[in-house]
Amino acid sequence: MDGYQQYPIRLRINGAEREFGVESWVTLLDLLRERAGLTGTKKGCDHGQCGACTVLVDGRRVNSCLTLAVMQDGHAVTTIEGMAEGDDLHPLQQAFIDHDAFQCGYCTPGQICSAAGLIAEGQANTVDDVRELMSGNLCRCGAYPQITQAVVQVLGIDAKPAAGVGGFTTGAVLA
Repeated sequence: MDGYQQYPIRLRINGAEREFGVESWVTLLDLLRERAGLTGTKKGCDHGQCGACTVLVDGRRVNSCLTLAVMQDGHAVTTIEGMAEGDDLHPLQQAFIDHDAFQCGYCTPGQICSAAGLIAEGQANTVDDVRELMSGNLCRCGAYPQITQAVVQVLGIDAKPAAGVGGFTTGAVLA
């Protein structure tokens, strides 16, 4: 965008130092997809309501559509492309495969990044906790029970819900 002031930023994206010149209004999501070429992070609602754009910033889950790239200068960003180590899938990626925790796959990168952040937060001790803490990530296909099973497998917690409910409900209201 010629004529607009650009701000130099440096990010560590998936372990690699990257430098960009960005306008003040460029979101982290758009920088990742359009300038860094990392299209695994999806643009869903572009309003922070669906979680498709979830990435990890310094290990914390962030809706990349709601944060400006200039605000992340100097931070470490992990996208779905940075979850695996070479040919070895991240345990969450493998668990999603094991539990068929995706259908169309559009929400899967955000779901996996969100689950990784959830695990790092250390707040989920039950299936109900997982459902509640993953409620910001929508799945239009309704794979919530399988997503829950995949996350609890990696967490190593009892897969039986306290309330006797088998997974997420539609609309991401977690029972």
